Amino acid sequence: MAMIDEPLYPIAVLIDELKNEDIQLRLNSIRRLSTIARALGEERTRKELIPFLSENNDDDDEVLLAMAEELGVFIPYVGGVEHANVLLPPLETLSTVEETCVRDKAVESLCRIGAQMREQDLVEYFIPLVKRLAAGEWFTARVSSCGLFHIAYPSAPETLKTELRAIYSQLCQDDMPMVRRSAATNLGKFAATVEASHLKADIMSIFEDLTQDDQDSVRLLAVEGCAALGKLLEPQDCVSHILPVIVNFSQELSTDSSQHVRSALASVIMGMAPVLGKDATIEQLLPIFLSLLKDEFPDVRLNIISKLDQVNQVIGIDLLSQSLLPAIVELAEDRHWRVRLAIIEYIPLLASQLGVGFFDDKLGALCMQWLKDKVYSIRDAAANNVKRLAEEFGPEWAMQHIIPQVLDMINNPHYLYRMTILHAISLLAPVMGPEITCSKLLPVVINASKDRVPNIKFNVAKVLQSLIPIVDQSVVEKTIRPCLIELSEDPDVDVRFFATQALQSSDQVMMST
Repeated sequence: MAMIDEPLYPIAVLIDELKNEDIQLRLNSIRRLSTIARALGEERTRKELIPFLSENNDDDDEVLLAMAEELGVFIPYVGGVEHANVLLPPLETLSTVEETCVRDKAVESLCRIGAQMREQDLVEYFIPLVKRLAAGEWFTARVSSCGLFHIAYPSAPETLKTELRAIYSQLCQDDMPMVRRSAATNLGKFAATVEASHLKADIMSIFEDLTQDDQDSVRLLAVEGCAALGKLLEPQDCVSHILPVIVNFSQELSTDSSQHVRSALASVIMGMAPVLGKDATIEQLLPIFLSLLKDEFPDVRLNIISKLDQVNQVIGIDLLSQSLLPAIVELAEDRHWRVRLAIIEYIPLLASQLGVGFFDDKLGALCMQWLKDKVYSIRDAAANNVKRLAEEFGPEWAMQHIIPQVLDMINNPHYLYRMTILHAISLLAPVMGPEITCSKLLPVVINASKDRVPNIKFNVAKVLQSLIPIVDQSVVEKTIRPCLIELSEDPDVDVRFFATQALQSSDQVMMST
């Protein structure tokens, strides 16, 4: 008898747990849905579990988010793709809730299920779902619908395709800015499924409307999508269809009152260069690119510099370098430390593009200047930067252009700058190899062990520990260990701790060899 009652047990427990006041209990039961479905079997999962979940009106977003995620991988538990349509009703409900992250996860799960569904099921169940959401009274349903068109469209018969394009066009003109934003965000994905003939006619007119929207957030998303649209068209079509739109609104957007729109434009213009080719880029995009490079807002200039490799591949560095350098120097000295940090992270990329000669002339001094920045994050990034430059240009170049300047700074009167140099040495040593480490870097570290500041001395112990695997065993015995033994008898407790730790590490290395 117990065997017959057994399958009834999981659904009863689930019902109890999902009605429990304890949110953690409700969450745990949702996360165990696959186990419960396996216990029930495919048919009972379809007939009892899924309808129950469709009616479950939990008001906690965390529970709903977990449910939206679980249902996305539920096809095997309902009997495979031929029964996938039973999963659509609960997800349709979840894609209309108020909380954005729940809706997004429901749309993601619907896309995952839709991508596996059979063509006739898509036409019978999925496309009507998209149309219901798109006509939803509450804006959340319409927002979610925009993310489903690229799944619904390819399987639709011709008459439905025309209807879906018309519905999408209406969503792009919706009264609610949130719906237009969602339509602008998903336009690229939808356009990728639309036939070339309709792409030029319908999609391009939608795109032009979005670029003239009265909400800057909608214009911004339309701008971000134009590189994706450009890739769908032939180069000549791109020049004749996308380029005029970009140039028209680029001139407006490059003077757009919203810095975020200008920032997005900067990012997109760089992405368009490979699509448009050399001549169109030089003629049409370069003037906009140069004006944005002088923008008062640092993020706009940063977006130009971060995508530099895309333009460089198309038009070559010679054209860029004259305009580029003043902007880099300005950003490198920006009063916002986050801007300085961002530009440091692009320096190795710039170095590889500009080449060693150009870099030595213009940017070398900047890299050294950052090691003495008053913000720790900048100094830390600068130390990583010199390591990456040594990797890019090789040890010989680093020996000439980096090592002498870095080692000079170990005598800086401020102990925090001396600590940065020790950090830089520990990063450079593996790149420079054992010979240069022993002859140039190690003596500086040993010398620093006599520093009067305990923080420097325990950092010396850490650096020496990092050098043990790099240098020869005889160097460890003759130079590193005696220094560490001296530090292990230091009056400062932290210095003794790190020196002892380094000595133990050296013992382990000796034992293993």
